[in-house]
Parts: sequence; structure tokens; C-alpha cells
Amino acid sequence: MLVLLPPSEGKAPSGRGAPVKLESLALPSLGAARQAVLEELTELCAADEEKAREVLGLSEGLRGEVAKNAGLPTAGARPAGEIYTGVLYDALDLASLDTAAKRRAGRSLLVFSGLWGAVRTTDRIPSYRCSMGVRLPGLGALGAHWRAPMASALPEAAGEGLVLDLRSSAYAAAWKPKGEVAGRTATVRVLHAQLVDGVEKRSVVSHFNKATKGKIVRSLLTAGIAPKGPAELVEALRDLGHTVEAEAPGRAGRPWALDVVVTEIH
Repeated sequence: MLVLLPPSEGKAPSGRGAPVKLESLALPSLGAARQAVLEELTELCAADEEKAREVLGLSEGLRGEVAKNAGLPTAGARPAGEIYTGVLYDALDLASLDTAAKRRAGRSLLVFSGLWGAVRTTDRIPSYRCSMGVRLPGLGALGAHWRAPMASALPEAAGEGLVLDLRSSAYAAAWKPKGEVAGRTATVRVLHAQLVDGVEKRSVVSHFNKATKGKIVRSLLTAGIAPKGPAELVEALRDLGHTVEAEAPGRAGRPWALDVVVTEIH
């Protein structure tokens, strides 16, 4: 099973250990593309703070993120699972998993990134600020920059099992499963069901969408369940207490779309 996750906008501080080593990150075929983004991003942030803030879409209050990016090559690195924070990662709570579940997380979770392309939660990276929606002056739109190297690296990473795609749209643009891989891919939408004048109404939720996705991944890791395909995923999630609605796609080579229905938002 391969689980595709979005990163978090906010990130924990960099560690005090050794700087990132690009050659040590998972998916080594992304190395040249990573180097290109890292070099342009750090040069931009070191040379022109105002332009960098504009390119990165940062408010005045986030001005300090520019200096942080300028120092990326020498900043201390920590496991990506400790760097990414926010609602999804709080619900996933990797730190509290038992040893076996942590090993499963290291094998199956892949976090997409505008800077790194995609990393395992065990990959050591520094804290940074660079979303997939950024358009760098030299490289252009990062979503487009990553498509070619991702098209080669991701099918291999997916292996022959389920691909559970929990990315947001900006990160999904960097790689879209195709063909046989798409046929064993499942996406998830979270719906809030509530009674209004005796009639059930459903709505798409944003904040709780992330929390629910984190809980789904955590429940699979904790239970040690690795479904072979989307149909098995639906059964597994129902067994774990989730309310799931799904239909097989009408054509081969299309992802499954799963609705996870929740009645309470915490």
C-alpha cells in the first residue's frame, strides 16, 4: 500500500543535526529536480527578500520564512514525519504509534512537496516554505516542474498494491496515476451528514476533512492492514468503523472515488 499525503503549510522548526543530503532521500531519481528547486529557492531568498515574499505568496507576518529558506543548505534536518504539522498530522500522530506501526508508516507514506517532490516520513529534511502552487522565476510552476520526474518515479514506488491518494488538488497536479496504476488507486472525500428538518443533508468539510484523513491512515497503520486494492480498502475501512460509500469506476484505468461520511465534527 502506498499512501499519498499533502504536506502542511506550517512546519516544526529544523533540527540541530546534519543538513539535508539529497542523495539520501527516497525516490533518488528525483535528485536532479530537487537540486534545481533547492538552488533557485535559496538563491532567490538570499538575494531579494521582497521578491521572494511575493513569489512565495507570504504575508508580512511570514517574512521570517524567507530567511529560513535562504539557509536551507546548512539548516539542521529532522525526519519529515516530525517536520510536518497541522490538522492531518495531528490526527495521524506518528510519534505515538507503536514500533510496528511506525515501520509501516515509513514504508507506505509518501508526502508530496513543492521543494522535495515527495519524501518518506523517515527522510530527514529541514523546515521550509515552498508550496506546490509556487511559480519560480526560472523553473516556472512547480506543479509542472515535477510532472516528468514524477511520471517515472511514482509508478515504481506504487509497486503492485493499493494507492490511497489523500492529496489536495495542488499536489495531485504533480502526478496523476494512469492506466493500471489508476485502476488500483482510491481517492477520499469526507462528507458531513446532519439532519435538517428531518432530512439528511450532506456537505463537504475542509478542516475536518484533513482530520478524518489522518484518522483513516492511523487506523490502517495501527491495525496492520494493507489492502491490495480499492475494494479491499472499502471493506477494511468499514471493519474499522468508518462509514464508506463507493462505486467501482465505470471504465477500467480510472481511480475509485470513496466518500467517508461523518456525523460529528470535532
